[in-house]
Amino acid sequence: MSAGDRPLVLIEPYAHRGGGHHQRTLAALAASRPGSLVIAPGGLPADLALPGARVVSGPAGVVAAVLAAGARAAERVSAAGRRAFASRRWPLTVRRSPHQVTLLARCLAEAACLRTARRLAPEAVSVVILSASEALHGAAALLGGTMHLRFVHEMVTTEDLPVRLLGRLARHGERRVIALYPTAAVQDQFTPVFPHLPGQVRAFAVDDGLRLTDAERTGARSAFTISDNAKAVCLVGGWWPYKDIATVDAALARLTNRLHVLVCGTPLDDMLLERWHQLPNVRLHTVPGPVAEQVLRLVYAAADATLVARRPDVSKESGLVMDAARLGVPLIVSTHDPDLATRLAGQPWARFFKAGDADALATALDDLTHAVPEQPGPQAPRRIGMHPADEQAAFLTDTYTRLQTQEQA
Repeated sequence: MSAGDRPLVLIEPYAHRGGGHHQRTLAALAASRPGSLVIAPGGLPADLALPGARVVSGPAGVVAAVLAAGARAAERVSAAGRRAFASRRWPLTVRRSPHQVTLLARCLAEAACLRTARRLAPEAVSVVILSASEALHGAAALLGGTMHLRFVHEMVTTEDLPVRLLGRLARHGERRVIALYPTAAVQDQFTPVFPHLPGQVRAFAVDDGLRLTDAERTGARSAFTISDNAKAVCLVGGWWPYKDIATVDAALARLTNRLHVLVCGTPLDDMLLERWHQLPNVRLHTVPGPVAEQVLRLVYAAADATLVARRPDVSKESGLVMDAARLGVPLIVSTHDPDLATRLAGQPWARFFKAGDADALATALDDLTHAVPEQPGPQAPRRIGMHPADEQAAFLTDTYTRLQTQEQA
């Protein structure tokens, strides 16, 4: 068996969390390389099946067990600290301290997974942490005892002095790591902070080729009682701070044409949803999440377009944009990310509105009544940098081989 066909080691610390494109990418990569070792320290949700993969949730070996225990202890300390220091009466440095412990906990958890990978798959052609911490990259490699690739999705918590000092002590371990950043903007955030950490840009989401069918679309419209001549948009995913729900709220109040709005995800704002229920031109359908993949497909299939609204300058990879291209759903998207706007410029399946501009969004939604965008074609995923799962697996193998060659040089 050549390296291009051999199983991978896929580490997903958040595999147990329902919803999101982390689980979908994990499943697609595991399916592309039968026999892959999947390390999911929190286990897998009931609806995530990985046929042909070897799934491990617990640490293998004494060292891995000690590291995992340390991670759990650190997380308990962090949780207690967050509760104790939640009040704004505490100085900011004090309120930030539990999050620094969280960074240490994540590093120890990653190291435990890497030790497990080293013990169970010592000849692996690629070891990848699919959702890696934004800090202590070298420390994870040194404590884990093995080189690896790590997808770093965003910088949520920056390092304060103690964690920064620990990172410097383990800096030589960064030579055993290649960071993979889903967008160039994310790489630009990390490079000044970790100038010695090798890294490159690579989209995280993969194209599984499972586009929506006409039968799914017809069945979904019927399930939500949306007539053929009505128009519908879906708003998928939890309402996190980087999403611009305020602009969506204002735009829906300004609609002049009737519109079905399908909301799916968690967390949601029940008071806001109740207000939308009362709007004269909105017919609201709520599907609280997290939901299984089949239900998510139903939501997308019922919509004439998916709506992605983010705050200006949020430039991490959007799983919702990737979903639109992957499934074949037209897109209405804010101009929050200049690089994404450039990639999608002139595409008949994507319509933009200025980020934060409720009037522009209301116009874009009203325009659905007159002309629905084309469905994305089979080449749409590549247009935004997404690759088929087998190509992504080959890339991970080649990149890991390059890392091994550099280590031996």
